[in-house]
Amino acid sequence: MSMISRRALLACGAASVAVLAGCGNQVGTVNAERLDARVDATRDYLRQNFPDTEQLFTNAHGILYMPLISEAGLLVGGAYGQGALRINDATVDYYSAMRASFGLQAGAQQYAHVLFFMTAQSLADFRASEGWAASADVRYAVPGSGGAAGVQTTTVFSPVIAVVFGQSGLIAGASLAGVRYQRIIP
Repeated sequence: MSMISRRALLACGAASVAVLAGCGNQVGTVNAERLDARVDATRDYLRQNFPDTEQLFTNAHGILYMPLISEAGLLVGGAYGQGALRINDATVDYYSAMRASFGLQAGAQQYAHVLFFMTAQSLADFRASEGWAASADVRYAVPGSGGAAGVQTTTVFSPVIAVVFGQSGLIAGASLAGVRYQRIIP
């Protein structure tokens, strides 16, 4: 791949993320109160619609709520959203989630996700990092029909558990692979 085409590809990726930053998730205009209200609604929705997550809520050392992630791509894509980290249901920090992707892709979608930090160490590692990236160590509890979120005994012992839900759009599935979380001031 030539240097010019690499630069063009990177520029397209940056443009995709910039476009998403201006999408309906109010990036750049969301203040702390509005973001906390969205986090409350996300928490309540998850608890009401997926009661088997209650064990996660009870045992988590901290919970990162990302109420709305917007994702779009046409060969080059990106995803962006904002949320809050809560410990004992009190907001301690605000975060953005961003991902750039390259390859065969076309479409757009929005979804929510929540990360449950099940160990003190996983929470400390997340909070200490300059830009924490979701990795293969994240276990998924996938909500299905009937309110089941796939929370099993083996899942509960994972350091970080992700619940992705509320998908709508034209891209099949939602993955947190490559999502980078960074502390922000809303």
